[in-house]
Amino acid sequence: MAPRIWHAHAITCTALVLAVTGTPAHAQDRDLGRETLAAGDGWASEGTGTTGGSAADAAHVYTVTTWDEFRAALKDGEDAPKIIKVKGMIDAVSEGCDAFEADGYDFQQYLADYDPAVWGHDTPVSGEQEDLRAASAAGQDKAIKANVPANTTIVGVGKDAGILGGSLQIKGVDNVILRNLTIEAPVDCFPQWDPTDDNKTGAWNSEYDGVVVYGSTHVWIDHNTLSDGRYPDSSLPSYFGKVYQQHDGLVDIVRGANHVTVSWNSFKDHDKTMLIGNSDGAGSTDSGKLKVTLHHNRFEGIVERAPRVRFGQVDTYNNHYVVTAGQKFGYTFGIGASSQLYATDNAISLPAGVSAAKTLKKWSEAPLTAENNYVNGKLTDLIAVHNAEIPEETLQSGAGWTPTLRTKVDSPRAVPGIVGQRAGAGKVC
Repeated sequence: MAPRIWHAHAITCTALVLAVTGTPAHAQDRDLGRETLAAGDGWASEGTGTTGGSAADAAHVYTVTTWDEFRAALKDGEDAPKIIKVKGMIDAVSEGCDAFEADGYDFQQYLADYDPAVWGHDTPVSGEQEDLRAASAAGQDKAIKANVPANTTIVGVGKDAGILGGSLQIKGVDNVILRNLTIEAPVDCFPQWDPTDDNKTGAWNSEYDGVVVYGSTHVWIDHNTLSDGRYPDSSLPSYFGKVYQQHDGLVDIVRGANHVTVSWNSFKDHDKTMLIGNSDGAGSTDSGKLKVTLHHNRFEGIVERAPRVRFGQVDTYNNHYVVTAGQKFGYTFGIGASSQLYATDNAISLPAGVSAAKTLKKWSEAPLTAENNYVNGKLTDLIAVHNAEIPEETLQSGAGWTPTLRTKVDSPRAVPGIVGQRAGAGKVC
């Protein structure tokens, strides 16, 4: 049976067709590159706000159609305000995984060398083929990562523009905007087999997130569509009895990142979707930071981490979470070390047989606020349901803070219609 998604009247949003230049009076000739985050729109509006490259002069406005052009535009002018318009789908791995293979690497030999029947489960893999795998992975790493400088806006042109297989690294900078992009999660060509993982049953571990916000401030991620695209987990093979996992996260916000707003995005068909804080031991960099707002996003077919939170004051409101019938489902909100999650006014659609108790997952003792959330159209106390059904993970109510940086808060009963119409690339109103 399909998840029960209730409907409400919503504002229809005509798909935006961007002009290359021009300041708008009408939607058809708007220039998204010149737009900035509105005051009061989530944590990224705190303090100086987020303007990205809106102040760029003509010499620092680029239209790119290839991965090489894109990376060259990012480097040009260093931190000078810049606007990069992505036209069409640009592919970071257009030559395929074979282009990154180190001489002598042989995947079939890798499987033979590290077969648990030969290697066992007590020690990490090592030796020639592991060294060659690591060298191959280093080649991919260098090719698919793109470092985004400060004061940059990256925007897709029209409805079908974005990045295939690249990893956007927003690292140690301030003032970045990503809008109207379709982002297909990077595929790790060379996952590592760890025989000691998963209680010594082994696991394939992958690298590369679609977007990484690492130690950066004032970042606005808006109206993008992010998914596994052409390579869903269901298409991946298994070796040694474990899925050959080639995906990591879609958006990870880590290592002292702060003042981030994630709004009106579509996250689809992915496992480990969003980490906010990536280590229980990162308190020295993360305490008092990782302040993130998520609003009006649609999460569909997501297994876990929507988000998983450590340390941060994270505000999640007016999002729609859709668990599809038959999908693997772990949890929606992960409550981690010293997290301060404030999750209210959200809509959740669950299929028959999936309890609302599973929307919360406790990793550490950390209170949260979860009020006025609707499950299949019915007001539901997520904490009470969770505690009643999973008493060994009893959660405490009360995050200890109240968000003030919110735009209009829609009725959660209207959220499925509103977000369904307007979230994702090509739907900027």
